[in-house]
Amino acid sequence: MSWLVTLLMPIALVMATVRLLITPAYLIFEYNTPGFPADPYGFTQADRLNWSKIAAEYLLNDADISFLADLRFPEGQQAPPESCQYMDDCTRLYNERELKHMEDVKAVVKVALNVWYASLGILLLLWFVAGQAHWGPLYRQGLQRGGWLTIFLLLGIILFVLLSFNVLFVAFHNIFFQAGTWQFLFSDTLIRLFPERFWRDTFIAVGVLSGAAGFLIAYFPRAK
Repeated sequence: MSWLVTLLMPIALVMATVRLLITPAYLIFEYNTPGFPADPYGFTQADRLNWSKIAAEYLLNDADISFLADLRFPEGQQAPPESCQYMDDCTRLYNERELKHMEDVKAVVKVALNVWYASLGILLLLWFVAGQAHWGPLYRQGLQRGGWLTIFLLLGIILFVLLSFNVLFVAFHNIFFQAGTWQFLFSDTLIRLFPERFWRDTFIAVGVLSGAAGFLIAYFPRAK
């Protein structure tokens, strides 16, 4: 049971961080980081915040894809011509390929969150059992090991991001999505809202925040 606690800790900490980043607060922070690239096709920062918050909301709510499919550019704006080749109406914010990908992303997020909830539930159950069976020290030992395991895993990911982010990014998408379904034009709305810089920073944020949480869990019980 102690080793089960150890193995569940990275899942619980990483997914807690991911959930924290699917929030308007993170979007505001990220779009205001120094040097964040402007959209060459005309989205202002206010536009990005508005549309990205709606996209994040879609990933967490129970709505179907019409939640995004019904979105339109403001009057006088439309998608760049090269991004309209899959649609008859260039006033729609997302083209069909983008909408299909967002459906896939929502499915992945739903599964990931369910895994997170399950890991938290099992950790809570084991904590209760540990209290009843008087093996609290072994439970804390499992937490500590899990904290260190999280640190080592996330340090590896951060190093990979710094040395070869493109390789990691492609590998990540090929694991969770069908090949070719997640690649878009620079003029597509998803890329305009979430350029490569956004995802690089997000991977680093997950690594840093999860690693910091792992350090707190690993260090302070021992110090005490």
